Amino acid sequence: MPYDQKKIVEAIRAFERGEIVVVMDDDGRENEGDLIVAAVHCTPEKMAFIVRNTSGIVCTPMLREDARRLNLAPMVADNDSAHTTAFTVSVDFKHGTTTGISADDRTLTVRNLANGNVGASDFVRPGHIFPLIAREGGVLMRSGHTEAAV
Repeated sequence: MPYDQKKIVEAIRAFERGEIVVVMDDDGRENEGDLIVAAVHCTPEKMAFIVRNTSGIVCTPMLREDARRLNLAPMVADNDSAHTTAFTVSVDFKHGTTTGISADDRTLTVRNLANGNVGASDFVRPGHIFPLIAREGGVLMRSGHTEAAV
């Protein structure tokens, strides 16, 4: 698929404004689009839209150092999945949530995963949000949705 630099810049600006954007991967990979929104701009309404219009599995890409700070262990010891997506153990934010599944609860969780002032003890495991660890070097090392989102 040819890359249109103008469209990429437009998508980045939309992401910065808090809009939901579609990120496509290469047609040789999963050949699919993911809906992404910056955690700081995520609202229950945006979360509900994402859940309704996707598989409902909500992931939160992050840098390895943030996963370490939050004590987010890999979901499996030996990742042999086709695309080596680096899932961690799923989590829910501990404070102000109920079951973890509602759009409100999921929004609190993703917003707090991005909050540098919270720690590992502020989350319960397992939960309804699936953190993903981005490969160091970003899309230059792995052309995945995870790396594009961070």
